Amino acid sequence: MANPAGLHYTKEHEWLKVDGDVATIGITAYAADKLGDVVFVDLPKVGARTTYMKICGEIESTKSVGELYSPVDGEVVEINGAVVGSPELVNQDAFGGGWLIKVRFDALPADLLSAAEYDALTGE
Repeated sequence: MANPAGLHYTKEHEWLKVDGDVATIGITAYAADKLGDVVFVDLPKVGARTTYMKICGEIESTKSVGELYSPVDGEVVEINGAVVGSPELVNQDAFGGGWLIKVRFDALPADLLSAAEYDALTGE
């Protein structure tokens, strides 16, 4: 699956869609594929503070447990309840219905990657 242009990416395989000062955050299709079938997600609570590149959640699959790193400092303003109830959405639609959290961020970090840079990182 092609990584959508217009999104920001991290080296830890998260994507961000920025709308004003709110970022919708999920894991990339590449990460979801490497994890295998996602069976559980543990997301931060609305109102929780996130810290840049600190663990803010967990994603469990049939293969392993992975951490969700926050790509921004900010406050969680929404979680995707559909993914909590149906974690397989992460595998089925990583860049759409499989989003994880929305964070009102303080500032975007300078080390975010473009789709082309992320493709080069993953060899996709």
